[in-house]
Amino acid sequence: MLRSLLAVLLLIPAWALAQAPQPPQLVGRAWVLADLTSGQILSAERADERFEPASLTKLMTAYLVFAALKERRISLEQQVAVSERAWRAPGSRMFVEPRRPVAVEDLIRGMVVQSGNDACIALAELLAGSEQAFAAQMDREAERLGMKNTKFMNATGLPDPQHYSTARDLQLLAAALIRDHPEPYARYYSQREYRYNGITQVNRNRLLWLDATVDGVKTGFTEAAGYCLIASSKRGPRRLLSVLLGSTSESTRAQESQKLLNWGFQFFDAVRLYAGGAPVKEIEVFKGARGTLKAGFRGEMVVTVPKGEAQRLKAELLSLQPLVAPVAAGERVGMLRVTLEGKPIGEYPVVALETVPPAGIFGRAWDTLRLWTR
Repeated sequence: MLRSLLAVLLLIPAWALAQAPQPPQLVGRAWVLADLTSGQILSAERADERFEPASLTKLMTAYLVFAALKERRISLEQQVAVSERAWRAPGSRMFVEPRRPVAVEDLIRGMVVQSGNDACIALAELLAGSEQAFAAQMDREAERLGMKNTKFMNATGLPDPQHYSTARDLQLLAAALIRDHPEPYARYYSQREYRYNGITQVNRNRLLWLDATVDGVKTGFTEAAGYCLIASSKRGPRRLLSVLLGSTSESTRAQESQKLLNWGFQFFDAVRLYAGGAPVKEIEVFKGARGTLKAGFRGEMVVTVPKGEAQRLKAELLSLQPLVAPVAAGERVGMLRVTLEGKPIGEYPVVALETVPPAGIFGRAWDTLRLWTR
């Protein structure tokens, strides 16, 4: 299929030029910084190397629990019987008791705020019957989310030679949790402490106290994994997400994550190219009840660039040609290629913003002749 090249003029104000500096040197084995507003990675180090994820694993457990709540397979008020296996879970715990039912919402807070392994196992058994079966569900969801270098053996992150992930995969998971489950994310992940069974435990994410813009996400630690932290910060319309693996202490992982987030906010801008639903271009349609359709993006189209570099952005719309009706609203009809000083920023699918039904018999016949002569 041929592609016609349509130039797109971006009306972006000319700002003073500046070059983004090199990312800060961090104490850790691997890290990723992503701008969730645009979906771009701003900095990465050993992002695809496999590491033990420790309690960062619990983000997938939470993702599946939130999905079950959304689908009404479970409810927050539902009482969960605690198995002896969950009660005996080693490591961090919320201190559930066997034969004493616990509400799903209490288990969620125990999992998120207190990082309770016992809470995770109880939730896994509720959803899948056993933790082993739940781990299989975790793997299927990881594959669906595009986590290419991740394998789950349990719901907690307790050490296992076959249990691993990467900084990039964990960034994908945390981003999906925030995107797909914004209400439970906002409700639970910024909570600083939780009291259950007469025991108050604080959230181990120190950035919740140090930076008012941080609203999550999760800490992790084992001897092999080191001190890990995924942190999310929202300042104005922008949200940055940092993943730091294998740091040396609780205070260091917080300090280094803060350093990475500050660098991303200070030296980059998110530039909105198009509003959601706003047409980028009208594209020719053959054999349709109308000869053109409006093409654009369903949501906002945003790219992240070094501060002051917005005026150097260029974009081209590559439309699928010939585009033949019927075309449904939301159907992919092209691609927007964005570059900065000739270097690629990304390629973004452009969709039809309206439906074009087929033309009548004479209109289709006429356009058939037109296509033959192209």
